[in-house]
Amino acid sequence: MQLNKMSLKIGKKIFKSRLLIGTGKYQDINQMNKSLINSNCEIITVAVRRIKSFESSHQGLMEAINWQKYWMLPNTAGCENADESIRIARLGRELAKISGQEDNNFIKLEVIPDKNYLLPDPFETLKAAEKLIKEDFEVLPYINADPLLAKRLEEIGCSTVMPLGSPIGSAQGLRNKANIEIIIENSQIPVIVDAGIGVPSHAAQAMEIGADAVLINSAIALANDPPLMAEAMHNAVSAGRKSFLAGRLIEKSQAIPSSPMTGIIK
Repeated sequence: MQLNKMSLKIGKKIFKSRLLIGTGKYQDINQMNKSLINSNCEIITVAVRRIKSFESSHQGLMEAINWQKYWMLPNTAGCENADESIRIARLGRELAKISGQEDNNFIKLEVIPDKNYLLPDPFETLKAAEKLIKEDFEVLPYINADPLLAKRLEEIGCSTVMPLGSPIGSAQGLRNKANIEIIIENSQIPVIVDAGIGVPSHAAQAMEIGADAVLINSAIALANDPPLMAEAMHNAVSAGRKSFLAGRLIEKSQAIPSSPMTGIIK
């Protein structure tokens, strides 16, 4: 089967949308559901530890979401080392089964011991990924924009790599653009830009340079009008993807006239 250029393939699953959405930080479940609808997303992340601890902002989340419509991406948010993240990943797989997705082995791998800048630990991430792949997980690791680490994670069998554009929740955009471009150039698996996107132009930029998808949470959930921002992000991702496929005009240092200079009437 030929994959449509507008579609996204992760492991054996094919998705029409290239926008992944987080489920945290919304004012309420109703606001979150409206945002999910407006985003036209198909993959949504769920923080396993927050669900399992019955955190107030996540109460009722599992029951409120139509799991026949959305594909669950459990994540290991809050884990500080490989062993902890592996344990939470296993719980995440069980959570997906409870939702009715018996064949869902997806896990967004986050290993973040740093409390100030929330930067992922590359060594513990690699260690955890190796173990989870052996347990037949489709591993989507959240990483610094490190081309060497990204390639190593691809080589051991990760389904994607998810480099950060800038620190989580910072809304700084693609501060790591040069490295992300290297990762994209050398990757044979999807590259999903995760973290740092603050406005639709950031999302469009990520797609324009060839990212396969973006994952957004704070920029939507903490906007003044989350459902409207979700719609804007959807449009930006779609436009950015089309721009990448169309091929941009090459940037030059000098002006070039739009009309030919030959044959001008004098």
